Amino acid sequence: MTTARTSAATPAEAQEAEATGHYITASLAGKDVETVPGGAWRQSTMRKLRVGDIDGFMEDVLSPDSYETYLELDPTNDEVGEFANAAGEASGEQMGKSGGPSASSRRTRRK
Repeated sequence: MTTARTSAATPAEAQEAEATGHYITASLAGKDVETVPGGAWRQSTMRKLRVGDIDGFMEDVLSPDSYETYLELDPTNDEVGEFANAAGEASGEQMGKSGGPSASSRRTRRK
């Protein structure tokens, strides 16, 4: 598996990276690990994260060697969250909470 270390990737590059096995580097609990760029994370992988299957999520997004490092590190939830945000930022994505839809500036007329 070929590994490319980059500090930022466009969404298209992130998808290509996942398909070809390229990774970016992100920090997890103070250690550098290789991860699929955030923009290429599958929705099934994101569902694992949302339901709390952190091991399954990390197995999907980390290189095999980095997954072993993750298991050895046994990071806290805060450290996993910081990793997800760092990986997202490194790939040009913001993985934090969405601001949601903004309120309309137009008022609706009451009946």
